[in-house]
Amino acid sequence: MDRNSDIRCITPLDQEFPDRLREIPDCPDVLYIRGNLPAADRPTVGIIGSRNASQYGISTAKYFAACLSDAGVQIVSGMARGIDGVSQRAAMEAGHPTFAILGCGVDVLYPKENSDLFCHIPEKGGIISEFPPGTQPIAKFFPSRNRIISGLSDILLVVESRIRSGTGITVKRALEQGRDVYAVPGRITDPLSAGCNKLIADGAGAALSPDIILEALGIYPENVPGTSLVNGKNLEKEKSVRLAKDEKMVYSCLDLYPKTLDELVYATHLSVQKLLPALLQLILKGLVAETGKNNYYRKSQG
Repeated sequence: MDRNSDIRCITPLDQEFPDRLREIPDCPDVLYIRGNLPAADRPTVGIIGSRNASQYGISTAKYFAACLSDAGVQIVSGMARGIDGVSQRAAMEAGHPTFAILGCGVDVLYPKENSDLFCHIPEKGGIISEFPPGTQPIAKFFPSRNRIISGLSDILLVVESRIRSGTGITVKRALEQGRDVYAVPGRITDPLSAGCNKLIADGAGAALSPDIILEALGIYPENVPGTSLVNGKNLEKEKSVRLAKDEKMVYSCLDLYPKTLDELVYATHLSVQKLLPALLQLILKGLVAETGKNNYYRKSQG
C-alpha cells in the first residue's frame, strides 16, 4: 500500500484548516494529513509526558485518556514512546479518534514501537505534520511540532514529567497560546513527578481526576451517558465486581503507585497467608496487577 496516496496537504487558505491553529502567533504554513483533522466543534485535550514513564504514569495516562475519550473529548499527542503513545493507544482501543502530531513526515514511522498507532490512528483520527512526506525525525523538529500539539488543544494535560524535559517546551507554548495547563500530581520524592508538581506550584491546575478536566471543558459527568465518575473512579464498573472482606481491605490500600508485599502487610494488618490469596483474586478479577516481583498496583478502571 502506498501511504503517499493517502496524504493530503492544506494551508491556512483552505476552509478545513483548523481555526485553533489559525489563531496562534506562529501558525504553520502547511499541514500534511493522513486521515482526519480534529473536529472543530468538539473539545480537545493534549496529553503529554515522559518518554520513560513509570507504571504510575502509564496507568494514569491510560485512565485519563479513556475517561476523557468516553466523554467525547478528542485526544491529541505526539505519538512518542511513553505517555504520548500510551494515551493515544488508550483512546484508540476505546474506539475513539485520536490525533498524532509528528516531528517528521506523516509517512515516516517513528518510533518503531508505535507501529500499531501509525497504522490504525488514521482510520478514525489522523496523523498530522508540517513537515513534507519523507522528512526524517531530527531533534530540532520536535519543539516546532510541540506548538501544534498545544495549538490544537483546548487544555494541555501533563501526566508525568521531570523538571528539565521537552514537556516544558510544550507547556511554555501552551501558555503563550492562552491554553489552560493541568498536571497530574505525584510523590514529592519521585523525579518523574517533579515537573508536574512544580507546574502545580507555579499555578497549573491539579488534575486530581478526569472529572476536573471535563468540568474545565464544561462537561459534567452526570450529563455524559454511560459514565458515573466520582473522584476519578468509574463506580458502575467497580460495583459490578463482588469483593470478599479481605479483598476489599487490600484493594482499598492500593493505588496507581506499586506497593510491596511488606507495605501491604503493614497497611492491611493481614498475614501474608491471607494477603496473597486476596491479591490473587483481585488480579483474576482484573482490578490489580503485579509489576516486578511482589509489587502490586490498582489498575485504572477507565
